[in-house]
Amino acid sequence: MKINKVFILSLLAPFMILISAAGLILRRNNRIFYLPIGLMGISIILEKDVKRKFDRKKILEKIKSYQKVK
Repeated sequence: MKINKVFILSLLAPFMILISAAGLILRRNNRIFYLPIGLMGISIILEKDVKRKFDRKKILEKIKSYQKVK
């Protein structure tokens, strides 16, 4: 069975944010270690959101160009 990389990142990003939040709240020393994990999780989610918006915009432009021709 082939697993899609995007699917794994979709599950991993919220988990990374959760680990970061727990580490920042529960640990008293070495808290800075958990900050990059949370930032990477947030950046993965934002990257997917921006990519999805651009893809939808491209599809909408293609649909509008076909409607003008007919």
